[in-house]
Amino acid sequence: MTLDLYGFGPALAAGALMTIKLALSALLLGLLLGLFGALAKTSPYKPLQWLGGSYSTLVRGVPELLWVLLIYFGTVNLLRSLGELIGYPELELSAFAAGSIALGLCFGAYATEVFRGAILAIPKGHREAGMALGISRGRVLWRVILPQMWRIALPGLGNLFMILMKDTALISVIGLEEIMRRSQIAVTASKEPFTFYLVAAFIYLSLTIIAMSGLFALEKRAGRGFVRAAA
Repeated sequence: MTLDLYGFGPALAAGALMTIKLALSALLLGLLLGLFGALAKTSPYKPLQWLGGSYSTLVRGVPELLWVLLIYFGTVNLLRSLGELIGYPELELSAFAAGSIALGLCFGAYATEVFRGAILAIPKGHREAGMALGISRGRVLWRVILPQMWRIALPGLGNLFMILMKDTALISVIGLEEIMRRSQIAVTASKEPFTFYLVAAFIYLSLTIIAMSGLFALEKRAGRGFVRAAA
């Protein structure tokens, strides 16, 4: 028995590829924002603590869908005015860029707390030992803190990435042709909602399984030295 996709198979495959691109773009932005947010929250300087705390609280307090809509539609007038100044009145933010920024912003807010917890889990003596050896604060952070933080934070980041993969479906509301948007188009043309939504669910599940396998390999690699030391 074969599944009849009414010729929409290539379109769904293209939607899956767009979903992967969107998730990876948002992941990269979110990791950077999360790392900077965590460093700000664990900083001894009050203004940086306030900045990091405000970012994570504000972003986590608003639903992801609203951030998508706010970023996509909220930049219309701003970019239009900027485009008129530089002689390009058609300047606008693409759906892909808006989706990447919105999802990256949300991922980064949650990653901030994951990174912060990982940093606090590292014994203070490790940092103090590096300083006692005359190593600069920057090198202590890069050579001592970040490698340990990465190992501790990786499981939590993996869970956040699983959520991010599914949240890419939200970007269909602004017209980006990822899996859900392509599925909706196929449903409209074929009048077979169950078939295409079931296929979409299978694609998301497949991407999740692949991502989980990759994360498991990363966790195993990140914990190699730790396992040997514990043994």
